[in-house]
Amino acid sequence: MTSLSQELRDKAAVEAAVTRRWSSSGLVRRPEFGAFVATLLVYGFFAAAAYDAGFVSFDGTAGWLNTSAELGIIAIPVGLLMVAGEFDLSVGAVVGASSITVAIGTTLFGLSIWPMIAAALALGVLVGLLNGFLVVRTGLPSFIVTLATSFSVGGLSLGLARVLSNTTSVSVKSPPLADALFAATWGQANISILWWFAITILGGWVLARTSFGNWIFATGGNPVAARGAGVPTGLVKTLLFVATGVGAALVEIIQAVEYHSGNATAGLGYVFQAPIVAVIGGVLLGGGYGSAIGVFLGTVIFGVINIGIFYTGWSTDWVQLFLGVLLMFAVLANHYFRRLAMSSA
Repeated sequence: MTSLSQELRDKAAVEAAVTRRWSSSGLVRRPEFGAFVATLLVYGFFAAAAYDAGFVSFDGTAGWLNTSAELGIIAIPVGLLMVAGEFDLSVGAVVGASSITVAIGTTLFGLSIWPMIAAALALGVLVGLLNGFLVVRTGLPSFIVTLATSFSVGGLSLGLARVLSNTTSVSVKSPPLADALFAATWGQANISILWWFAITILGGWVLARTSFGNWIFATGGNPVAARGAGVPTGLVKTLLFVATGVGAALVEIIQAVEYHSGNATAGLGYVFQAPIVAVIGGVLLGGGYGSAIGVFLGTVIFGVINIGIFYTGWSTDWVQLFLGVLLMFAVLANHYFRRLAMSSA
């Protein structure tokens, strides 16, 4: 028993050493290196193609930052969860459920927006706890568990919206303080950009500078060795599921206050956009490798492509082509850089 425990601890030590080596080695071996190069190339392409149309102007820059920010607030916690080896496909349903919760509470029942914001965040926490409990206790793939949660939460919010308001879209009433916190603007730039920056910094700090960050890498890299070394892998996964739920709720609070409207069907696009930008940002699908700054750059690429194509005057149908090609290159690049890092460990 002792030799087995020591073997598991040795494996965990190797995993931790590899993780430290990845974060301290040269730039080329860092998880976000591929995303950094892709960001420069994509931005340079659209800057040249749409320069005269105003892509590089303040309004053009604000446009892609706004698009990146709302996705990034969800993608950062989703990316950290993927580093731990799990997926969350329920974020889109949480966005819609949070949206209609705030809208119905403030408009149909005349409640203050603050308890409804608390209720929306609590909903995100509850869904995260449910996902974490089911994944950890049953051992079922998180892809299946969160897909089921997505349908359940989405169907419940849609059904309740129909029963209570006979529609899926309800207006939102918000006071000036809520507008300042969640819907303030500077020209075309939204305050969601600052929320995005703050969450990126927090995610980067947690992943790179805390013991919990080491636990995330160990949980995704080698869960058996991690458990043998005393890492509470179940707790790690559950807390990360909670983080994704809170991130999804926060995005819809921002959108509901900004547009003064809540919609039970909002957020469906985030289901696959969040993991896509995480992979583009250097997160491995198998877990154990990635960074918050890489996910941040992945969301930048997404925003630049979406707004850049608009400024070029091309059909927005081309967005899917750009993202598909980038995703394929990202998967190949991530595989290469991980092998490079392992070979030099």
